[in-house]
Amino acid sequence: QVQLAESGGGSVQAGGSLRLSCAWSGAVYSDTCLGWFRQAPGNEREGVAVTYGVDAVTYKDSVRDRFAISKDNAKNTLYLQMDGLKPEDTGMYYCVARVGRCISWAPSVYAYWGQGTQVTVSS
Repeated sequence: QVQLAESGGGSVQAGGSLRLSCAWSGAVYSDTCLGWFRQAPGNEREGVAVTYGVDAVTYKDSVRDRFAISKDNAKNTLYLQMDGLKPEDTGMYYCVARVGRCISWAPSVYAYWGQGTQVTVSS
C-alpha cells in the first residue's frame, strides 16, 4: 500500500509560480513510478509529469518547458515546480503512484492517488 498527500496548491496570476509537494508513505521503492495528474472542471484527468528511478522523467508536451518534477527520497517527498503558469493550468492536481515503470498516461494504470490540491490561475 502507498499513501500520498499533496500540498502547495493555491491561486496565482498568469505568469506566476507554485510548487506542489506530495508526501508519500508505504511501499515506494526505486521501481515505483511517481507522478502528477490534473483535472480541470468538465475535463478528464490528464497526466502532467512522471518520474521513475534515478532521473527518468516525462512531461506532457504543454508543460515541458515550464514545469519540473523532482523527488527527495530522504524526505519521502515528490515535487512539481510550476513556472509560467497559464489559466489553462487551472485544475485539481493529484499525486499518483504505480509499481513499475511509467508506461502510460492512462489514469487507470496508476493504482494510488492522493486527495488532490487545487491550483487556480487567473488571467
